[in-house]
Amino acid sequence: MKKKDLRDFRKEYTLASLDIDKVPSDPLILFDQWLEEAIKQNLSEPNAMTLATATPEGKPNARIVLLKELIHGRFVFYTNYESQKGQELEANPNAALVFLWLELQRQVRVSGWVEKVSAETSDAYFEQRPRESRIGAAISPQSRPIGRRDELEKAFTELNHQKEPVQRPEHWGGYQLWPEQIEFWQGRENRLHDRLLYKRKDRSWEIIRLAP
Repeated sequence: MKKKDLRDFRKEYTLASLDIDKVPSDPLILFDQWLEEAIKQNLSEPNAMTLATATPEGKPNARIVLLKELIHGRFVFYTNYESQKGQELEANPNAALVFLWLELQRQVRVSGWVEKVSAETSDAYFEQRPRESRIGAAISPQSRPIGRRDELEKAFTELNHQKEPVQRPEHWGGYQLWPEQIEFWQGRENRLHDRLLYKRKDRSWEIIRLAP
């Protein structure tokens, strides 16, 4: 494989700035504004986020998932509870999220603790998913080894032919992350990026400017 020299890959960030005196006191208001801008820009998967978890021994794992709801300031995503991330969250409920909107030269980092949403919340979300997505969630043993892809396709076809409503399996549902810290990053010229960190302090938030 030919060695690639990535040292000269550089881009100046000049689109916007982030002023600590002009941001809202509640980070969820600012996050909602940034997410709405990403949606209006027709960015691909604006609700995509990196979810980082760790084993009880501290070994990290990360993957891309989709933010599906913001419920009372909690970041909600859905998955198989028996998946690798589900098992890690069961053993160590601390997690982090990263949203990256390159076209807007922005990222948001969120860290906090995670718990399952109520069964009623999971049911309500599951019922509004397309039938095909519900079938996929029901038949996939997520993160576990399988022999061949056609095993999944056969299970999908068999369940789809039943023509009955697909109920949410008990091993599938939502998680909500309660944020303790939220950092907003806005790219600036000369790598002097703007970074504002919101830290939860009782029932309010402390805002701190960080060096880039």
